[in-house]
Amino acid sequence: METNLEMMPNEVKFDERGLIPAIAQDTSTKEVLMLAYMNQESLEITLKEKKACYFSRSRKKLWLKGETSGHFQHIKSIKYDCDGDTLLLEVEQVGNACHTNNRTCFYRNFPS
Repeated sequence: METNLEMMPNEVKFDERGLIPAIAQDTSTKEVLMLAYMNQESLEITLKEKKACYFSRSRKKLWLKGETSGHFQHIKSIKYDCDGDTLLLEVEQVGNACHTNNRTCFYRNFPS
């Protein structure tokens, strides 16, 4: 994996709530699957377990993606943007990423 846990505190910038946006992208197809948030603890779990773990802003707790559905996201690499305030998780998606049972959360288009 490309991300080194020791450099996270200095390189990655969490917001005032202790969160950072994390975009999940299919490593094979490059399709954007979803956007969620991580805190330091969920990022550390993700790095250790090599499965995506996020922080639910509404429930205010950690959630392992796929824990109830079986639709895990196996981490292939984690990158961060030039400002250090957004993560890109390249994942091998098992099943669908969206809780609506769609492959991706981005399945709707604005009307033209």
